[in-house]
Amino acid sequence: MSVHSLAAARIADPVQEAKVHLAAALRLAVLHELDEGIDNHFTVAVPGQQDRYLILPFGLHWSEARASDLAVFDEAGRTIEGQGVVELSARCIPAPIHRLCGAKVVLHTHQTWALALNMLQDNRLLPTSQTAAFYDGHIVYDDGYNGLADTLAEGERLAGLLGTVKHTVFMKNHGVLVVGDTVAQAYRRLYRLERVCRAQLLAMGSGQRLQVLPPEVVARVQAPNPDNTHSQAERERLFFEAMMRVLDRELPDYADSTASTRRPPARKEAPTP
Repeated sequence: MSVHSLAAARIADPVQEAKVHLAAALRLAVLHELDEGIDNHFTVAVPGQQDRYLILPFGLHWSEARASDLAVFDEAGRTIEGQGVVELSARCIPAPIHRLCGAKVVLHTHQTWALALNMLQDNRLLPTSQTAAFYDGHIVYDDGYNGLADTLAEGERLAGLLGTVKHTVFMKNHGVLVVGDTVAQAYRRLYRLERVCRAQLLAMGSGQRLQVLPPEVVARVQAPNPDNTHSQAERERLFFEAMMRVLDRELPDYADSTASTRRPPARKEAPTP
């Protein structure tokens, strides 16, 4: 069967597409064990709007996420559209990164293997595999955990570290953060990141020295190949469409656009970054 015959139907409305893709990414994070139930946060800048961000309201489990559940909030923490309250760190971390770095998608998790690597004194992800080589030079390391992310200043500090060139933040003793131009791009980065962190830690557990790829090999891995029949953007799109087909079998109805009758908790919760 051709992959073209499997391609997901395009959604004409970019806002609705963003909602469907964000709901899918949240459910995929559950399937791939990247979630912490209702904590952590995925946000998407609303296409065509300033200071407007899509998020799953705090209190809904990520496996429940549907396009119709997503709320729109601003950097001040106001819920502009939808229902529910935005958890404090879910505003303070991503909103400044969207604003200052121009990131369209910000994904923050405490996923197990990436967190385990960030619990080590030496938490550097090494280019010891083909996939890990793609991250070389694209990670910024925040080595000074200073408590809960409960102010916009903390998000601005992280944005200053990240800048506009790199796409991943290793947050020592905390977790990871990944940005992207699309949900497909950002989620693929997050998914692959967990796998390479796991592979490195398992290899380290053998007690043998790691074989690090030389810089010239890393450069060849990262360099675009004009003979490649699939661009990087197309690979990201095909990956995410394939993952959505998995969701259609395992956790369907994420694309439901019918107004939800569920009510996330209205009271504000203590910050859990």
